[in-house]
Amino acid sequence: MMTTEIAEASPVRAGMPMNRMPRGAELPAGFLEFLRPLHRQFTPRQQALAAKRKQVLQAAHAGKLPNHFPQSEATESQWKIEMPEFVLDQRNQMTGPADDAELVVKMLNSGAPGVMLDLEDSMANTWENLERGIQNTLSALRGELTYYDRKRDQVVAIKPSKTAVLLRARGLHLSQAGVFGEDEVMAASLYDVARIVFHIASQDELKHPLTFYIPKSESAEEALWWRDLFQELARIKGWELDSIKCMALVESHPLAFQLEEFVFNLRDHILALNLGRWDYMASLIHLNFEDPEWVLPDRNTIPHDVAFFQNLRELIPEICHKRGILAIGGMTALYPSREDAELNERALKILAKDKKNEADCGMDGAWTGHPDQNQIAVDQFPYPNQLSRRRANAERYPDLRPIPAGVGSKTLAGTRAAIRTVIRYRNGVLNGKGASLLDGYMEDLATDRIYRLMIAQRMRHRGEVAVTDESGNTVEHTPELVSRLFDEELQKILANLPGDASLDARQKYEQARQISEAMILNGEFDPI
Repeated sequence: MMTTEIAEASPVRAGMPMNRMPRGAELPAGFLEFLRPLHRQFTPRQQALAAKRKQVLQAAHAGKLPNHFPQSEATESQWKIEMPEFVLDQRNQMTGPADDAELVVKMLNSGAPGVMLDLEDSMANTWENLERGIQNTLSALRGELTYYDRKRDQVVAIKPSKTAVLLRARGLHLSQAGVFGEDEVMAASLYDVARIVFHIASQDELKHPLTFYIPKSESAEEALWWRDLFQELARIKGWELDSIKCMALVESHPLAFQLEEFVFNLRDHILALNLGRWDYMASLIHLNFEDPEWVLPDRNTIPHDVAFFQNLRELIPEICHKRGILAIGGMTALYPSREDAELNERALKILAKDKKNEADCGMDGAWTGHPDQNQIAVDQFPYPNQLSRRRANAERYPDLRPIPAGVGSKTLAGTRAAIRTVIRYRNGVLNGKGASLLDGYMEDLATDRIYRLMIAQRMRHRGEVAVTDESGNTVEHTPELVSRLFDEELQKILANLPGDASLDARQKYEQARQISEAMILNGEFDPI
């Protein structure tokens, strides 16, 4: 729920348009016939679930925030999941966009125990990128993907390994247009999963069970949608009903209160929960947007063990290990650099500290995005997994909304950094990139959401929360000030472009600036 002042300042929706299949584009022979009955069955359910999310958000803004569920069969009965051997060691899962063949091959050759090929946040959500990502994914699953290395003048292929290959489809919050005509939309999750399964004649052609990563879930009820989809696809293909496996990200504040129920609903398929910390932070801000006590400090001054992360980070392994599945930690945003020795040392030191904290909390592994991070991440976890580890006297229903008082700093410089980042991130999206390395940090849609929400928070609560300049003076974050800051940061970005930068490149930055500010003014903070 956005204030009238902000919501009415820019009435036109600014965010990126829905992914649309272009006119004249061709789908594989037989796929539409395969997809149509699934669309009729699952898209109406997806749309109903998306509507319920909006109701939960509106209720939170009205003061009714999520809370733990009453005890139920999911929490009280004796049930446990048996883990297959191929995922018993997932101390590091490398992640990256599926549309980048070179990166996919490098990740699969990195020695990481697991690799997640991403069709979601780290990939720009366009038809061209999606189709390239799907083709790369299918080739990678069969071990056939290659890329041409110009430096070495040779073709590089995937090496045989025990690496678990995991596929992140787009979440239930997204729709796909154009597949069934101009005006009809379908669940993007359904398109992605069905498109992959359609091309697999038999699970025997894969080195391990087909395994999807489920993103952006917001309720235990949504797990039933995925369960039913996996089982219906298996039925159509003639596979065992539990043959499609999955892992799931905990990326929303409402889901944090329903974890055991979520796992219970997917117990025939699920192998792990993963704390997607940056989307989780964005969700936490979004649901608490109307509360001035939740105006967060500059992002990079928030410690990795801040209580709202740490309490959840300790709860996830407790629930996962109780039920026999893995708990996976989040992504460390600061990236190593082979050109900047000082940055490289700092990034790897932070990485080791972050992953050690996750291991100490009982996590079984974590995420990274750069091959140089793999061994350091793996080394922080003492055993292939910690499935037998349970904390004595662990609190089953901890406070998942501890107010972040006394954490970090709220500065004008932080607002400028946020503005600079959202402009450059959006410029990357306009150029077909879903993730960009900016100032040493890998920024994707999740961190873009955080920055836009933080800027909007400072505007919404400017009379109650102080944001200071370098002299310690309070700077009131009016829409006029924020607009001026956008202008100033854009000019700095343009001034630093190479002298031979094209007019198109400059215009893309100007477009990115307009879109980013308008999204903030419109209150466009959903993960799309």
